[in-house]
Amino acid sequence: MKQNIPMTKIIQSSTVFLLKALARLPFPAIYLISDFLYLILFYITGYRRKVVFSNLRNSFPEKNKKEIDRIARHFYRHLCDLILESVKFYRMSEKDLDKRFAFHGLEKTNAYAAQGKSIILIGMHYNNWEWSSALQRFSAHQALVVFNPLRNNAKMEQFLCHARERFGSKTVPINLSARTAIQFNKKGQPTCLFLVADQTPSQQSHFWTTFLNQETPFFSGPERIAIKTGQPVFLHYTRKVARGKYEVDLIELFPEPGKVTSDTILLTYIDRMERIIREKPEYWLWSHRRWKHKRPEDIALVPRH
Repeated sequence: MKQNIPMTKIIQSSTVFLLKALARLPFPAIYLISDFLYLILFYITGYRRKVVFSNLRNSFPEKNKKEIDRIARHFYRHLCDLILESVKFYRMSEKDLDKRFAFHGLEKTNAYAAQGKSIILIGMHYNNWEWSSALQRFSAHQALVVFNPLRNNAKMEQFLCHARERFGSKTVPINLSARTAIQFNKKGQPTCLFLVADQTPSQQSHFWTTFLNQETPFFSGPERIAIKTGQPVFLHYTRKVARGKYEVDLIELFPEPGKVTSDTILLTYIDRMERIIREKPEYWLWSHRRWKHKRPEDIALVPRH
């Protein structure tokens, strides 16, 4: 095992070097490579094909084989675009961003910042969530982009964090998110805690409910933080308007989260997310093993309203 460590590091460094080179390419070249990558992932390697098709069939039992296949093909095309767009973000200019990415709802969030109030922004792995790290260009809050650290790949993590911080956002490991937000608040700087909250928690998660026809665990941290701090909760919703062009809606869900009953924030988020996914399912991250855990018998299922 020890003999493989140097080679692993060489491969990781070489990969990041290649990604940095790709980031210099113009968008037409980026999408040409994406088209080629689609052929490789879908037809040649079958990247996570079993996971994708299983997730789709279980989520949409009412759809026939032809419909599932259509969604899967569109998903793989979008996934390849997303991969290359995330690489391009490493060197993306403000001019390119202004042409391809727009935020709506900032007047509401910035009004809270003017009052000295921090907010919580809950997103999902839908469309292009990476470019939203550029939120800091327009936000009066200090944007804190929460992420799960990569295992044994510091070079790739540095690459991704550099891209996310280029326009002023701060990347924060998930285990330090609450502490970091408190530190900024103590300095008189209101924060926007940006959480992509549809990832898979451990099997022992205490919040399980039905989502896309399946029993699913969720992180309860966003709700706990909101109720404890009283920070308004917003939904981050990215719409794809054309290839390589997106618009983000910042939708206020709970201006006073301390006044709602337990589970209301999470259930509302899950309900809105499911409706968005059902409308255009090809833009969600179906290659993620979202349903790899089974609910323990001693944990009750929270009913959907």
